[in-house]
Amino acid sequence: MAVGVPETAVFEAADAVLARGERPTVERVRLELGRGSPARVGALLDQWWEQLASRLRGETRMPGLPAEVAQAFTAVWQQATVQAQAVVELSVTAQRQVLMEERELLAEREEQGRQEAARIRQQGAEAAAARQAAETRLADLATLLEQRMTQIDDLRRQRDELSSQRDEARTETAGLREQLHAVRSQAEQARIDQERYTRDVEDRAFREIDRAREESKSLAVQLKDGAERLQHANKAVRDAQAALGKAQEEGAHARLQLLALQEQAARFQQAETNLLAIKEELQQRLALNGTELAAAREHAAAATARAQTLAQQLTLLSGKSSTPRTRRPPKPATDKAQPQE
Repeated sequence: MAVGVPETAVFEAADAVLARGERPTVERVRLELGRGSPARVGALLDQWWEQLASRLRGETRMPGLPAEVAQAFTAVWQQATVQAQAVVELSVTAQRQVLMEERELLAEREEQGRQEAARIRQQGAEAAAARQAAETRLADLATLLEQRMTQIDDLRRQRDELSSQRDEARTETAGLREQLHAVRSQAEQARIDQERYTRDVEDRAFREIDRAREESKSLAVQLKDGAERLQHANKAVRDAQAALGKAQEEGAHARLQLLALQEQAARFQQAETNLLAIKEELQQRLALNGTELAAAREHAAAATARAQTLAQQLTLLSGKSSTPRTRRPPKPATDKAQPQE
């Protein structure tokens, strides 16, 4: 706001307002001047009112008039002056009240301005603190981002390594599967060969047993005809014994093959430790073949026992054939010793 309004300018403006028949107030004087602060104009307007009475008393001297007229005019003037002073005092009191209100309003506005400035300064400090915190947070986020990028690079490198290891593992697994397939094929072929050989041994043993039975029956028939068929029966027994020896040799050969298969299974176990299940299955099958082979050996032993029984009976019959034929030869015992099917 403007300051430093000259005193004479304020007085002249107040005189002009009074000359128009209006009461000089702060707003009217400022409007007349076109400038000036309310405080400055109010203070000078108070001085103008104080000087107004002196100016009016100085103008009561009117020379050239008769004494009675001058005295009457002076009395009227003094009475007007007193009334004017009263009016002026009322105006001054009202003006002072307005001025005090304006001053209070100005003080209130100044206080509000100071509070607003303090609030703005506080907001500025808070904004500066928030900016500092944001910058610190941004720096932390940048550091964290860099760490995350480093971790991502490490994870990508680990993923590549794991992918390579997975490919190698797949290749190795494929190789192991091929080896497993080959081992299974070999084991299956060995099992088939063993089963075929066992069946052949059993078939030969059964054929020899059947042949021995047939020969035993033939010998029984020949014993009924007489001692002349004894030599032929002895030959048949020897043939049966030879066949039995051959069967025993084949059984020993089968056992050797079984041992060879067991050694091969052990080598497979050492070469492929992860094929235990297949090895156990192969061993179970080999054990089953051993059981079947044992059964074949039992059949062969039974055939040997029957052959020995036939030999004993033939020997007994041979001893009896040397006695006189006055008695009827006994019924051959071969029928009773015939093996059960």
